[in-house]
Amino acid sequence: MSSKATGEHLIAAHQAAGSFFTAAGIRSFVRIEGEGEPVVLMHGLPASSFLYRKVLPELAARGYKGHAFDWPGLGLAERPKNFSYTLNDLGAFCAAAVDELGLDRFHLVVHDAGGPLGFELALRTLPRIRSLTILNTMFEVPRMPFPGEVLGKLHPSGVGKPMRSLRVWRQMLERVGVYDTTVLTDEVVAAWRDLALGDNDGASYLAIMRNVREGHASGAWASVVDSRTATYPVRIAWGGHDPMLSLRKFGWKMLEASGLPSMTIVPGKHFLQEDNAAAVATVIAENAATGR
Repeated sequence: MSSKATGEHLIAAHQAAGSFFTAAGIRSFVRIEGEGEPVVLMHGLPASSFLYRKVLPELAARGYKGHAFDWPGLGLAERPKNFSYTLNDLGAFCAAAVDELGLDRFHLVVHDAGGPLGFELALRTLPRIRSLTILNTMFEVPRMPFPGEVLGKLHPSGVGKPMRSLRVWRQMLERVGVYDTTVLTDEVVAAWRDLALGDNDGASYLAIMRNVREGHASGAWASVVDSRTATYPVRIAWGGHDPMLSLRKFGWKMLEASGLPSMTIVPGKHFLQEDNAAAVATVIAENAATGR
């Protein structure tokens, strides 16, 4: 592993493949690829639209137009100091973003913290949801604090030098995020780190984690995932080797809440988009085809 590796050229290519837009007064970034019915791809933490760079062309090949945009405080989006970074306010931004991007009815894909945030978005735009595809997430915030919550309370102004280490980010991605670690070049790992931390040492990410239990409608999230009452088709795909949101503790609970008879399990960990892009796109497209 090169200690001098950077993600600059990957981030530059990522930026060149998308464009900037402003919603709710906040400048953000979106990658759009393909033609056909729109699909909104919600990233999680500490991720960004970069997470879907491999899924977007796979969706395009299946006849869909994918949209992956950055939340305030992450990726290439603005990191305003006076933003609350609660799930409720992030949800309001996402609702403004889909309006600004001109999306009337759309298919929704959620992942990680982008699950609760996507459910917030769905509650605000229910008549416009064509289908919901769920990837490794939760419909309620667990009682036990996330590691990022603890870090956010201990280091509110930034993650600090140890968490800027490329080695630390590689360990995180290999142990928790990606099953096929051959896809994790030093440049990819560096791009993940740099897009998460940005120019404020991850202070915005930590603000989100500190506020993850505040100002949201978690009691209503279960209704969003319930295929028995939803007005749109619901499908679940899960990275079966995820040690953080495990299949045993979170996957089966999500399946039970959805009322579905089964879900698709793929050979991935938490960030299954990195090494299972084609499988993820197939599930999204199959679900979307039933929600037209």
